[in-house]
Amino acid sequence: MASKRARLDQFLAGKLQVPRKSVRFMLLAGRVSVDNMIIKDMDLQLDEFSQVCVDGAALQNNQPCYLMLNKPVGVVSATKDDIHKTALELLHGIKLEMLHIAGRLDLNSSGLLLITNDARWSEALMSPDNKVSKKYLVTLANPIDETYISAFAGGMYFAFEGITTQAAGFEILSEYQARVSLKEGKYHQIKRMFGRFRNPVIGLHREAIGELVLDETLAPGEFRHLTPAEIALF
Repeated sequence: MASKRARLDQFLAGKLQVPRKSVRFMLLAGRVSVDNMIIKDMDLQLDEFSQVCVDGAALQNNQPCYLMLNKPVGVVSATKDDIHKTALELLHGIKLEMLHIAGRLDLNSSGLLLITNDARWSEALMSPDNKVSKKYLVTLANPIDETYISAFAGGMYFAFEGITTQAAGFEILSEYQARVSLKEGKYHQIKRMFGRFRNPVIGLHREAIGELVLDETLAPGEFRHLTPAEIALF
């Protein structure tokens, strides 16, 4: 989701439903403040968290929101869905306006889901250029062995898209469980990589995004606000 930016004069004209000429007079008269400072520059760029007031009355007073949710299986990573419960429907007591999901999980996957109204923060988190690692606990239908490690580390070619996946970390936890680390997120990538071994994934749980780890005290369907230190990770 792109950051919502606008010029100050455009914002005021739209919000107050007045012509640009009137906006210029308001600015010159010192009636407009942005982030508690009197502003006379009509070209000033605003974002969704700029605090804008006219004559002391707030026109925009949005506060940034950063949440982690332990997404259960059967819940979709979407803001609206006609069939399944959505992740946003689990956020009881939270103002849902402007919220979006940063890094989705499919219907049958569970674990760490980040939800925010800060587009620049989520863009930094999801940008392929930043190569933010995601860690998943994967449960398989059939036993795994050390041949998987080199296969995941070497990347896999998918002819349909004409792509080769980046090197993925692979840690064997037990005969039927592994921890997989990815720095990309192709469509159903983990399931398709295990599909090369004809080994169905029966459980996929995201444990971490970068250094941000899912809070173990959150039961499936529960959420909490991120701490300042967690927000600063991205």
